[in-house]
Amino acid sequence: MFVMLMLLFVLPVVLATMLYLTGWRPSSSGNHGELIQPARQIKDRALQTLDGQPAHFSELRGKWTMVHIGLSSCPDECMKNIYTMRQVHAAQAKEIGRVQRVFIATDRGAAEKLKAKLADYPEMFVWTGEKKDLAEVLQSFGIDAEQAAEQQGIYLVDPLGNLIMRYPPGTDPGGMLKDMTRLLKYSWVG
Repeated sequence: MFVMLMLLFVLPVVLATMLYLTGWRPSSSGNHGELIQPARQIKDRALQTLDGQPAHFSELRGKWTMVHIGLSSCPDECMKNIYTMRQVHAAQAKEIGRVQRVFIATDRGAAEKLKAKLADYPEMFVWTGEKKDLAEVLQSFGIDAEQAAEQQGIYLVDPLGNLIMRYPPGTDPGGMLKDMTRLLKYSWVG
């Protein structure tokens, strides 16, 4: 009886020590996106709207921001990501005012075509800018300006202006929604 009682208390400690010493870690985390560690502050460079009005990332502070970066031609994968952002945004219900969306066009292509293509997304900010300013902003996202067209993910920026998460192409929107819901529930900022 004494031996059984000792095993009951000692065995878990021995197993935990073995797992710790061998470097074992749980295979999954609670989030569905790729956590950016350490979080990166987004550079506040002068960008502009498609109408030529000035735009700065500092204007976005105070809210959670979903960002998609792509070409002004916005091919199918780009439109799918923009649609996903809209759906996740709309699903926030009473918390919808704490979340905003931004599309950054990495080239200064046909603004009118892009406006027409994004007509169904009126509350989304659409920005572009000079190559130098765009390159610095993209660097904050860990993207080389030359590779921006291939980086078809969705990024999440916290209300303090820090890049905290990336969702690669093909990410389940339901998982993204769960992450956003959890962040909004436990966040005291934004």
